Amino acid sequence: MTNEVETFPVLETDRLILRKIEKSDANSILKYLSDKEVMEFYGLEPFKTVDDALNEISWYQSIVNEGTGIRWGITLKGEDEVIGSCGFLNMVPQHFRTEIGFELSKSYWGQGIASEALEAVITYGFSHLNFQRIEALIEPPNMPSQKVTEKQGFIREGLLRNYEFTCGKFDDLYLYSLLKQDFEALQNEK
Repeated sequence: MTNEVETFPVLETDRLILRKIEKSDANSILKYLSDKEVMEFYGLEPFKTVDDALNEISWYQSIVNEGTGIRWGITLKGEDEVIGSCGFLNMVPQHFRTEIGFELSKSYWGQGIASEALEAVITYGFSHLNFQRIEALIEPPNMPSQKVTEKQGFIREGLLRNYEFTCGKFDDLYLYSLLKQDFEALQNEK
């Protein structure tokens, strides 16, 4: 696994283009990350200003520069507006593992978009970044994210009690994992 992404990869699915998020996307990011429902399990307070969105975009760039992650903006084909993001963080190359995270504008919930984006990112992680294990940390009340990850073959391994302190409270998180061979077996069944 390389520690840095030389050219930011663009991923394409039937309905989506996953691309690098730029500063010019700040208003789009602010639009959905200011939504209380979208941010409920994000670990941050809803965004209030364009500066909040620009700080998030700077973080996306910093994890690429540091080789610890990569985050794609989710756009619909034919439209360039970022409606969510999906990507890897806390990459641990020596152990061939990473965490995955995603969020989507509420206007697009329930349409299979998160699942489609997640599958593209997972496929890229196993085939290009040489991951063996991808983890997802999800709060127990976040049933939609649990369903999306389980649809991709993730298995819940356990509960991490009081694992994070966010927004003034301790959060329990379910630990989910997907191994490369399990994902490949599921892909072969399709």
